[in-house]
Amino acid sequence: MVSHESLESTFPELSLIQNKDLRDKVSRVWKTAQDKGHWARLEDVPFTMLFPDSGRLVDHTRRITKLAGAVAAVRDEKLNTDYLIAGALLHDVGKLLEYELVSGKVEKRRSQTQRHPAIGATLAQDVGLPPEIVLIIAAHSHEGDTMNRTPEAIIVHHCDFIDFEIKKTTQKKGEQKK
Repeated sequence: MVSHESLESTFPELSLIQNKDLRDKVSRVWKTAQDKGHWARLEDVPFTMLFPDSGRLVDHTRRITKLAGAVAAVRDEKLNTDYLIAGALLHDVGKLLEYELVSGKVEKRRSQTQRHPAIGATLAQDVGLPPEIVLIIAAHSHEGDTMNRTPEAIIVHHCDFIDFEIKKTTQKKGEQKK
């Protein structure tokens, strides 16, 4: 089982969450997902399986959290930064149960009927995170297009797609050069 200290090392952005109880719950969601998904190392989980060599989920999660924080820093609206950072850190946590490592290769878990936004939202709800953070996780992908996103959920949603599109585009260009 991953420790809180190792999670803080993997995700230094956890320290941006001012509320200690909230920070601990975010860590607990990651620990629960890692245990239930049987991942020995978070570093083994890919960002996406939609294109090859997408990079690591850990790196994607850190980029989204930094992007979301940067957007919040230039907004005049009153945003709940703790909720924003928590939601950014957890937006893809459900991938630990959507994917599995089989004979050294990552595959979609055959028994999984839900996608990672729903899985992650359920994990967060089970740990007792506020509904606003559960919404950020549930609404970060296309599944959220019919939901009433909060400003924090809008930020995470767009930051996620910025990173996805840039990774996908640069990956395709890299493949063409080969």
